[in-house]
Amino acid sequence: MNYQTIHQATGNIDLYLLDQILKGRFEPPMRILDAGCGEGRNLVYFIRNGFEVWGVDQDATALRMLRLIGKSLHPAFEPDRIIEGDLGKLLFAPESFDAIISSAVLHFAQDTGAFWQMLDELLRVLRPGGVLFIRMTALMGMETLAKPLDNGRYHLPDDSDRFLLTESLLEIMMQRYPLEWIEPFKTVLVAGQRSMSTLVLRKK
Repeated sequence: MNYQTIHQATGNIDLYLLDQILKGRFEPPMRILDAGCGEGRNLVYFIRNGFEVWGVDQDATALRMLRLIGKSLHPAFEPDRIIEGDLGKLLFAPESFDAIISSAVLHFAQDTGAFWQMLDELLRVLRPGGVLFIRMTALMGMETLAKPLDNGRYHLPDDSDRFLLTESLLEIMMQRYPLEWIEPFKTVLVAGQRSMSTLVLRKK
């Protein structure tokens, strides 16, 4: 199988999410929410393979692009399931989804309160037994390089300001929510510029 074939099947998917697909974490017709979906780079595989796909983002332009692309990927794709909205105020009933993806989104929280509000909502709409996949920037590995700002935000060597996952925040998170690890916590240091953590969890 060549690169073009793989790209057509999966799009520009997060490699850590692809790893979870290959491990069988997701099976159609699971109902999946991409929380912070953007143009849908992580949804191509799911749309093509018969999953019930929903997406939420605040970028109206990106959402219009996803609605157009989605129809070209699968005739049963429903553009109305791609919604403009705030992750801190999701317009879904409790326990609506079998799996939730949040890739490179939570580190845009403006403060600790906003971070917890988004997580509260994600856990509210995830059913018991459901999978929660999170990728976000972290302080682990960057302790001497990230400069504290305020309210959980840091200035990074790549000249960005982001809300960072810390060891203490992760400990509180695992105490606050009914979650268990599916895989060990992973953090990758990216060229000394930022640290990216991957969390693969199940709601108890």
